[in-house]
Amino acid sequence: MKRIGLISDTHGFLDENVFRHFEDCDEIWHGGDFGNIALADQLAAFKPLKGVYGNIDGRDIRDRFPLETVFYCEEVKVLMRHIGGAPPRYNPETRSSLDEHQPLLFISGHSHILKVIYDQDRSFLHINPGAAGKQGWHKVRTLVKLTIDGSDMRDCQIVELGRRG
Repeated sequence: MKRIGLISDTHGFLDENVFRHFEDCDEIWHGGDFGNIALADQLAAFKPLKGVYGNIDGRDIRDRFPLETVFYCEEVKVLMRHIGGAPPRYNPETRSSLDEHQPLLFISGHSHILKVIYDQDRSFLHINPGAAGKQGWHKVRTLVKLTIDGSDMRDCQIVELGRRG
């Protein structure tokens, strides 16, 4: 059983409360737009970190994190990429990758819109943890936590970090 902390779109800002909220997590997964390598290093020093680079990330982040990653957590196949869309509107690259990998869990960021949606047509859970940073048009900074136990995904929690400004 693993407890996962999901974060995205930090854009170089890391709220200290993230560490308190992710204290009970085994891993942190970042959905892209870290903003700088120092932020990634802070998260990686705290908990094991998986992530993908986002459209605003520079060479330092792109050298460490891929555009897309596919991996297993317990018995759940996970696909993560920054720009993906949401059910049923995925961009063509994401649609192709979803068809190829057929994950049980798809993580994306980019939109700054918190979403936890089960895609009935493709039979997987899609999560976008929203944006944890201060840049963008979102009003509230958010995170998501969930438990993966074998093939079971449960205990999904939305964490509000406060207003963007």
